[in-house]
Amino acid sequence: MFITGAAGYVGRNLLRHFIAKGHRVTGLVRNEEAARRVASWGGEPVLGDMLTADLVPLMSGAETLIHAAASVDHGVGSPAARVNPEGTRRVLDAARQAGVTKVVHISTDSVLQNGRPLSNVDETTPYPARPAGAYSAGKAEAERIARRAATAGQHVVILRPRMVWGRDDTTALPVLVEAVRSGKFAWISGGGYRSSTMHIANLCHAVDLALRHGRSGEIYHVSDGPARTFRETVTGLLESQGLEVPDKSVPRGVLRTVARIGDGLHRVSGGRLHGPLSFQDYATSAVEITLDTRKAERELGYAPIITWEDGLLELSSKEVAISRGER
Repeated sequence: MFITGAAGYVGRNLLRHFIAKGHRVTGLVRNEEAARRVASWGGEPVLGDMLTADLVPLMSGAETLIHAAASVDHGVGSPAARVNPEGTRRVLDAARQAGVTKVVHISTDSVLQNGRPLSNVDETTPYPARPAGAYSAGKAEAERIARRAATAGQHVVILRPRMVWGRDDTTALPVLVEAVRSGKFAWISGGGYRSSTMHIANLCHAVDLALRHGRSGEIYHVSDGPARTFRETVTGLLESQGLEVPDKSVPRGVLRTVARIGDGLHRVSGGRLHGPLSFQDYATSAVEITLDTRKAERELGYAPIITWEDGLLELSSKEVAISRGER
C-alpha cells in the first residue's frame, strides 16, 4: 500500500490503521523529520514532492494507493488551486504506470462550498459555478481529474468527509484552542446551524471499506452520523481540552461582508493586503453543511465505528490531549 501525505493528520492515521491490519505501507513524505516519524509508526518512508518527484519507482510494488496529500491553505490566492489538481494528476498517472490496482482519493465537502447553506446534500449535487475560494476550486478540479482517470479505466474511488477531528489532531483543534486562549474566538450568529463531522477513526474505516467495496468513478459522502449544531460540536471539542467556551458572537452578515472585502483587498493589492478571514474560511464554518451518507451506507456498508461521546473521551485523555503540548 502507498499513502501520499503520510505524515499529515489524515495520512498518518491511515498509515497506522493499515499497518495494524497487517498491511505493508509505504508513505510519501517531503522531509527527513517526517520520514523518521513514518518509520517510527512502522511505515516505510520515501522522500519526494508529489509535484516534482518521479513517483513511478516510488510506487513500484504497491497494489493500492490512498491519496491523502493536499494543500489545505484556505487563503485568497492559495496555491491549493494549482497544487491539488496538479498533484492529483501526477499521483494518478504514476499509479497507473506503476500498476497500482485500486486508488482511494480523499476529497472534501469543500468542493460544493460557495458560502450558501448545504443541507443534507448528496453526491449528485453539482459543483457551484462560483466556488468559495481557491481551496474549493482546486479540490473540485482534483475530483474531476480523478473521475476522468476512472473513466479511462483506472480504479479510483472518491470519499468526501467533512470536518475531520479526533485523536492527535494537529489541524483544526489547535487553531480553535489558540483562538480561545488569545481572546479571538467568537461564534458566528450563535453557532446554531448544523454541521456534519468525521472522526478520524471513522474516516480510516470508510477508506478501508472504499478499497474493498467502492465502485470506480463513484463519490461517497461519509460522516459521523446525525449532524449536531456547530456550537455543540465546537463546544465539545474545546471542553475536551479543559477550556471554558466564550459566549461572544458576531452576526453572519457582518462576517460575510468582512470576508468579501478582505478577498477584494487581496486581489487589488496583488496579495499585499488581506482581511482577518477569507471567504473560503467563511464558507467552511459560517453556514450549515450537512451530508447525506446513504449511498456509502448502502454500497460500502459504512457505519460509524466510534461515537461522538467516545471520541470526546479519547480527546480528553492524557495520552492524546494536544492542548497539553503533546505531539
